Amino acid sequence: MTTLKQNEINRYSRILGYGAARGEVLVHNNDIVEAINSSDEWITQRTGISTRHRASENQSVADLAFGSAHDALAAAGVEGADIGAVIVSTISHPYATPSLATLVAEEIGSKCPAYDISAACAGFCYGIAQADALVRSGAAQYVLVIGVEKLSDFIDNTERSISFLLGDGAGAAVVGVSDEPGIAPTVWGSDGSRWGTVGMTHSLLDIRNRDFVQNPVGEGEKIWPTLRQDGPSVFRWAVWEMAKVAQQALEAAGITADELGALIPHQANARIIDQMAKTLKLPESVAIARDIADAGNTSAASVPLAAHRLLRENPELSGTFALQIGFGAGLAFAAQVVVLP
Repeated sequence: MTTLKQNEINRYSRILGYGAARGEVLVHNNDIVEAINSSDEWITQRTGISTRHRASENQSVADLAFGSAHDALAAAGVEGADIGAVIVSTISHPYATPSLATLVAEEIGSKCPAYDISAACAGFCYGIAQADALVRSGAAQYVLVIGVEKLSDFIDNTERSISFLLGDGAGAAVVGVSDEPGIAPTVWGSDGSRWGTVGMTHSLLDIRNRDFVQNPVGEGEKIWPTLRQDGPSVFRWAVWEMAKVAQQALEAAGITADELGALIPHQANARIIDQMAKTLKLPESVAIARDIADAGNTSAASVPLAAHRLLRENPELSGTFALQIGFGAGLAFAAQVVVLP
């Protein structure tokens, strides 16, 4: 019997370069506090955020994705035509179909397979896990992974649970073949029992009974879905459960916390980041990405934007181990140790 031909297996993969694109408008706390009856001091103390980047009216989700893609390709020294797959994580692409990823592939000059994933704040780490598998299996030599959001399109400026946290941007990474391990096994999963903790205010269809949702505003008026969250529940889950996932990722990589060069967590809240570092007992030698103070929470773009900035400001971290972890709506989570490019 004739056996099927298989791809040549690549033993290892690694991140070759990060790229970034940020919203063009810098929004200060004082620009938004009146709408939510709050103060600059309250936002800073509760979240660690002082400003956030938001896209201009003329800056689309695609524009952000394109910018980060070209930046990552340049950093990695890889031509767009050589990319074997494009994976885009986003919850704010305005079209359910076709995907944003196919537009990105066209933009960089590749006819490769391209698809979107929806895992919110965990999405970039999900994408890295998939890119690692694609490269090691021989299905692609290079994979472009992008996390991109224009969350300002889905904000109710008077809503107090999440609107003041959110920013816009895109972060990208090129994953390619490596002679040595550069991406450790991913620890990932979801907790659907907390499905409604972070999400949209409503949908055209009620997922549970497949019936149309009644318009709470008034007959004939359009309702635009916006983001909201149960802040205290999300905070407790992130603080206690994600530290466990981070520890599992260290164990999967076969290293200890004191061997890390950096921690790159989802930029959800400065207090969550501080508590995670404390629970993991990170030594002072470990650099902690804190992009949130200036950029806010950018969901799927959060981890790569933070990584890009951390390397730009601390180039000596190149070649060290970094633990990156994303967690958010779904509730979905993913963490992996990587070698920084």
